Amino acid sequence: MSRNPSGHNHKKCINEALSMAGQLCMTRGVRLTPIRYQVLELIWGSHKAVKAYDLLDRIKPLQPMAKPATVYRALDFLIEQGLIHRVESLNAFIGCSYSGQQHEQLLLICKLCHEVEERAAEKVMKTLAREMKQLAFVAHSKSIEIHGICIKCAQPMVNQT
Repeated sequence: MSRNPSGHNHKKCINEALSMAGQLCMTRGVRLTPIRYQVLELIWGSHKAVKAYDLLDRIKPLQPMAKPATVYRALDFLIEQGLIHRVESLNAFIGCSYSGQQHEQLLLICKLCHEVEERAAEKVMKTLAREMKQLAFVAHSKSIEIHGICIKCAQPMVNQT
């Protein structure tokens, strides 16, 4: 899902992600409990990666008894179901733009606005798979994180020159 800075309807984006999550969980026979739903909704609140303790602070008004373990259990479930991704380099989480599809991810992380764009990057991943096959390397998961500057943040820089 490409994030067009000028035409992105984030409310629609959130609603689609939450609806997809509900459908996937129902199909899989797993429960999207209220706390799991709330954590997912908070993660989708923006396209910026969110740290677990920030989620705990945000969930406390909704779930006063929530503890770190509560949030971590919800995060584990959401990762297991493919509804979110862990951004390893930031020790944070983002909503998965390709829920319901088996995929590896390419994460483009803007160092200025901190938004994270997820791309399927099929050609890149196929090339990596060929390289690993040549080396007889068996990957358990593939995720590539690239830090740089997104088009939204780069545009003002281009206009200044």
